[in-house]
Amino acid sequence: MKSYQTLPEGYNKILSIDLQKDKKAMLLVNGASIGVAVIMAVFAHFFVPITTLFDMSQGFVVYFARLFVLTIGSVAYIILHELVHGVTMKLCGTKKIKYGFKGVYAFAGSEDYYDKKSYLTIALAPVVLWGLFLAILCFIVPTHWFWVAYFIQISNISGAAGDMYVTARFSKLPDDILVKDYGVGMTVYSAR
Repeated sequence: MKSYQTLPEGYNKILSIDLQKDKKAMLLVNGASIGVAVIMAVFAHFFVPITTLFDMSQGFVVYFARLFVLTIGSVAYIILHELVHGVTMKLCGTKKIKYGFKGVYAFAGSEDYYDKKSYLTIALAPVVLWGLFLAILCFIVPTHWFWVAYFIQISNISGAAGDMYVTARFSKLPDDILVKDYGVGMTVYSAR
């Protein structure tokens, strides 16, 4: 995996994606995110009823502990998701990574250019890493804690809709592409 600090000679812009400016893409990504979340929740409800999240049979303290962990875990997940993007960028050789929030999107970005393989790895790393971790967690937690872990997993999978969208778009592009990801948008270059 590799990043480039400057755009090589002969490369020209072939595509730009900015989910805050492209309303059609934003609606597609957000709609897919909501759809995936609903499907995942309905599917899991057949195995562990969602009412177990609100079960107070273990006491008031355990009930609020679950809600507290869910809230803190959800916020922590957003940060950890972006940190995995950043660590993957660092593994590609990036020196400076920008983290932040723009509108409803959290982001990790840089001024570097990434080849296709590197960028697809950067895009998918959080959903794969946290997906495996959270899947294991869902299987090992007690039933009354399942929905705490599973809601974070739903956030992981559905929240990666933007990453999946760019992966699908970029996988169809030429192998020589270089991607500059500046946060909630990216520009793609090719020598073709």
